[in-house]
Amino acid sequence: MIHIEEVKTCAQRRQFVKFPLKLYKGNPYFVPPLYMDEMKMFKKNYSYNDQAEAVYFLAYDKKEVVGRISGILQRVANEKWHQKRVRFTRFDSIDDQEVASALFAAVEKWAKDKGMDEVVGPLNFSDLEREGLLIEGFDELATFEEQYNYPYYQKLIENLGYQKEVDWIEHKLYLPKERDERLPRLSQKILDRYGLHMSKAKNTRDFLNKYADKFFEVLDASYDEIYGTVPFTENMKRTLIANFKLIIDMRFIRVILDKDERPVCFGICFASLAKALQKSGGRLTIPALFRVLKAVKHPKIIDLALIGVVEEYRMKGVSSVLINELINMLDEDGVQYCETNLNLEDNYSIHNMWKSFDSVQHKRRRSYVKKI
Repeated sequence: MIHIEEVKTCAQRRQFVKFPLKLYKGNPYFVPPLYMDEMKMFKKNYSYNDQAEAVYFLAYDKKEVVGRISGILQRVANEKWHQKRVRFTRFDSIDDQEVASALFAAVEKWAKDKGMDEVVGPLNFSDLEREGLLIEGFDELATFEEQYNYPYYQKLIENLGYQKEVDWIEHKLYLPKERDERLPRLSQKILDRYGLHMSKAKNTRDFLNKYADKFFEVLDASYDEIYGTVPFTENMKRTLIANFKLIIDMRFIRVILDKDERPVCFGICFASLAKALQKSGGRLTIPALFRVLKAVKHPKIIDLALIGVVEEYRMKGVSSVLINELINMLDEDGVQYCETNLNLEDNYSIHNMWKSFDSVQHKRRRSYVKKI
């Protein structure tokens, strides 16, 4: 007999965070999030508490945890998009429809009690966290930024009446076999034509001191109309900077500035941490920390985390500059390819950029919606 309990105790919080580690034990494609970051969700000072509230449920078969799910009432997103939605996230379950049905029933009831009329997901507190259900690419290594799930999840969710709202697709980008020798010259011409130049920083601290605040302004402007996005708050900014300080490498960051030193375009990649964190279950043990530092210093895979251009420069060829810079990143010693992470399937401008590379579309993710 399956029964659902809302997560209330410290023991249940640990069960909630640890359940995927048990479910995916031995799976070569699953990459856990950082354990300490997941536990932060339950703290009163969590960075999203000023704009959202969340509920967490566990499914038990007798005393054994067999599933989990979280519901998020993202008030800022609802206000921005004029919706009455609860997002579901962190859904994990054994292959059992009864378990999935009970978990989603709990979230749907919570959503109704909050006066909402739709449930959507998998979506997180913001689009800078793990989102989307993997529906293609189950034999591909997950990235640290995105979640892996078993193929049967799709069946469990769709059997409950959830329907596709949007899809994201992901690519592997390899150095083009035939390099376009005109691209570096074209890139420089575009910079000269509009009085633009690349940012310069001595180190990560210098970069953050110079550009962090302006970077978030560009990010907000670039992503304003992207599905599911919410504006940055000061808490979100501080959290992101703290999370990424360890893994930022200036070799894989590009920011284009105008004559007033205002960022107008950026492309940020990180060394892949997937392999480094698999063995430790997402815990930053001493061995795991050494693996992370080695991955950052000598990356074999780089993950494209963020890319954006302010509106006034979107039709001026600045993307060619980014393409040229990304090719230079891929030309770094030891780098095999770049993971694009999620791109909305109808974001044709970004997909056109990948035509300059030897690219392979290898994953697809989906966000579902259901009227309740």
